[in-house]
Amino acid sequence: MLYETLCGIALIKIHVILGRPLRNWRTTWGTTAAERDRTYPGDDLVREPGWSYTHAVTVAAPPADVWPWIVQIGQGRGGLYSYVGLENLIGCRITNTDSVLPEFQELRPGDAIHLHPKAPPIPVVFVEADSHLVMHGHDPQTSEGTVWGFHLLPHDGSTTRVIERGCYSYGPSLRSRLTFGPLLLEPISFVMSRKMLLTIRKLAEHLTVSRPEHASAPIRASDRSRSRH
Repeated sequence: MLYETLCGIALIKIHVILGRPLRNWRTTWGTTAAERDRTYPGDDLVREPGWSYTHAVTVAAPPADVWPWIVQIGQGRGGLYSYVGLENLIGCRITNTDSVLPEFQELRPGDAIHLHPKAPPIPVVFVEADSHLVMHGHDPQTSEGTVWGFHLLPHDGSTTRVIERGCYSYGPSLRSRLTFGPLLLEPISFVMSRKMLLTIRKLAEHLTVSRPEHASAPIRASDRSRSRH
């Protein structure tokens, strides 16, 4: 845990220092041009974004084996699958699970996802099981807004492209620009997001190969209440 936390701190320092030179690479990490140009649910929720990113990984598992990890994301739920030591240094109180949690396998628009116990949650605005999860928060008084979405695209039959898209707007104040602008949030969120996506890939692939039928039939929604690994 300590070694992983120190690695996370080192990576964040590097990316903050090399902010602008690496920004294009960070905001498009893992994606193809077609994936970046594609329209996803939630893209229209921040009409004048200050900045955005699209990240992607290929997972050797069908979308139905990736979805259980996506749908249970959040503080007080399945965790954020990232550098938990760093998250807890700032009081997030995160516990990352390596199991599918039946009690967190259902989300509906209006449900709230917490990232920090003292921060406002991000409301869920769109859910399509095994395909899309979109969260959106907005403060009209400050012009601050965020869209955080996960989109699962079937790929080559038994694999999935996991697309993570984030979009932010911010106001003119220094506080708003530092909190929601790209100067600090973009390099920090990249380090955390990359770790999250790689962990989700590992968990989903393990779930697929651990089932007796292997990849012949993805986990069914009715089975999720019994899923463990």
